[in-house]
Amino acid sequence: MPNPKGTPENLRPIKSEREEPLTEKMNLRMTKSMKEEVQQQDNPPEFCREAIQKALDEKKEGNK
Repeated sequence: MPNPKGTPENLRPIKSEREEPLTEKMNLRMTKSMKEEVQQQDNPPEFCREAIQKALDEKKEGNK
């Protein structure tokens, strides 16, 4: 009978190769068309992270 909690490999924390670990979550509202477009990307979460980081970097550059 299979283990209902999964395999031991599934219980190990995910290791990231990022400088900072992805520990925080944020919910946001968007239009249905935006959501559909984002979901069509190869990796929607990474696409969103990159878009937010790009906007933050541009805002920093504008304030200098």
